[in-house]
Amino acid sequence: MTSAADPRPRLRRPSWAGRNYSLLTAAAFVTNLGSHGALIAAAFAVLEAGGDGGDVGLVAAARTLPLVLFLLIGGAIADRLPRHRVMVAANALNCLSQAAFAALVLTGEPRLWQMMLLTALGGTGQAFFSPAAEGMLMSSVRGEQAGRAFAVFRMAMQGAGVGGAALGGAMVAVIGPGWVLAADAAAFAVAGSLRAFLDLGHIPERGRGGGLLSDLREGWREFSGRPWLWGIVLQFSVANAVVGAADAVYGPLVARDHLGGPGPWGLALGFFGAGTVAGALLMTRWRPRRLLFVGTLCVFPLALPSAALAVPVPVGVLCAVMFLTGITLEVFGVSWMTALHQEIPEDKLSRVSAYDWFGSVALVPLATALAGPSESLVGRTASLWGCAVLVVMVTAAVLCVPDVRHLTRRTKPVAGHPAATDPAGTRTKLPPTPATPATSATPPATKPDGVGGDLG
Repeated sequence: MTSAADPRPRLRRPSWAGRNYSLLTAAAFVTNLGSHGALIAAAFAVLEAGGDGGDVGLVAAARTLPLVLFLLIGGAIADRLPRHRVMVAANALNCLSQAAFAALVLTGEPRLWQMMLLTALGGTGQAFFSPAAEGMLMSSVRGEQAGRAFAVFRMAMQGAGVGGAALGGAMVAVIGPGWVLAADAAAFAVAGSLRAFLDLGHIPERGRGGGLLSDLREGWREFSGRPWLWGIVLQFSVANAVVGAADAVYGPLVARDHLGGPGPWGLALGFFGAGTVAGALLMTRWRPRRLLFVGTLCVFPLALPSAALAVPVPVGVLCAVMFLTGITLEVFGVSWMTALHQEIPEDKLSRVSAYDWFGSVALVPLATALAGPSESLVGRTASLWGCAVLVVMVTAAVLCVPDVRHLTRRTKPVAGHPAATDPAGTRTKLPPTPATPATSATPPATKPDGVGGDLG
């Protein structure tokens, strides 16, 4: 028997993994597991309904357009209302739209406009969800442990994405896309239920302010007054666009013509996902002092997949390149989240996140649409080399910003920032520290920022 004086040891979570953080991580795991499979299911639902590749592109664009249109409004609302309520409402919208999509697929032949409308509702939900979720996550961890907390969060998120894509593909083949969409709707319901239990007691009440436009202007001043912030967002507006075009358009074509079909391309994408998990694991241990300098150097390998497809290299080499790219992008992603957490006041996190997201995705639809005409005009190989060169050029350009090179990790949080709050939801008493000026700088490719992979 075990005496009362000698209790059995119990497993305890780390001090930085408070209640809110644990709920957010669990919910992100659930939604990524469902959503990555649903992306595959949606494409096959369009094809099984008699659509072609162009129709698949229209359904994908229907999700992106409202995401771009409503992101800034979503960020302003998330800083005005309790963030967990915005997240739960967005999850409810995603749940209902996916459930309707699943019902259409399971009960008949869905029409293209119906699938586009329901997908657009999902994009609208993500536009309101993403800024609120990023602000909520950053206000839920301690400053001195922020990097490790973000790395563990991203490792769970990326691992769920890899597993969800593999599981979703298998389920589509066995039971059909309708049931995968239904499972995604259920995942949104579970995640929304978890997020409903988030505690906002540690966040000071915000004043009503001067209205939505005033909130947007205030967010813009916070964003535009920091060269490191808008410089990196401009960098990724180009990088995300050209990499998105290369992955979505040129990658499958190169795989068809030179690598043996969709199987090798899927394998390469799987290696990229594994690389992101490995990179997140690395960042649980590594804490680079010059956050954005190290992170930006790790963006240069983002040019390698386009260059590898331009050659094209054998499948084994392509998989190695994709794995390396996944690792380096996670180094950047964790560094970027840590910089935002360290430098941006808590009450403006969601608005700044919205401007970040807006800049990072705004050019993606245009670049994807221009990929075909570019191939016709200059050829596929030249287009891919152009993608690689553009990534290198914009990454080198952002290193010219002094704040990007010089921003350092702080060990003590700034008063008024989310770092001054412990994850359990109680205020930590800290001596006041001078706020860092906007010019004292301390970012997303396949946008590895905050909750970017969390589709709601």
